[in-house]
Amino acid sequence: MDTREILSQLESIIDASRVGILATTDEEGRPAMRWMTPAVMRGRPATLYAVTAPSFRKVIHLQSNPRVEWMFQSRDLNRILNLKGTARLIDNPSLKSEVMEAIGSRLVIFWRVNVKTDFIVLETRIEEATLFFPLRKEKQTVSFDLGGGS
Repeated sequence: MDTREILSQLESIIDASRVGILATTDEEGRPAMRWMTPAVMRGRPATLYAVTAPSFRKVIHLQSNPRVEWMFQSRDLNRILNLKGTARLIDNPSLKSEVMEAIGSRLVIFWRVNVKTDFIVLETRIEEATLFFPLRKEKQTVSFDLGGGS
């Protein structure tokens, strides 16, 4: 399995489930996990996008340690995909608009908890992906070329 196949699996799982779990590390080194609404965007390979509010705790976590892990699962649990990477927070109007176009209709809960309606983009550059097929007891790990290719 190569990076293109992994990214295709990621896109398929996100299209069906619409959510993933993001893990960060807090200031004391403890893991923190939360459900997120991510997107894979055309023309931006090996990168995952989501939104967050500038006031949310994950922003502080990412400022002190940008290393993250995402977990996705298919609805029938026959595929589980873990992604490791480095995240950064971006406050760019053009990118915000592009991300909002991709996931805006799925952010009902986000807007309920983010009453200020302010947001920034959380961009994760994927460094490694592990795809697990529990029923087949098969696991495949792929590393991504961080030099710009996938």
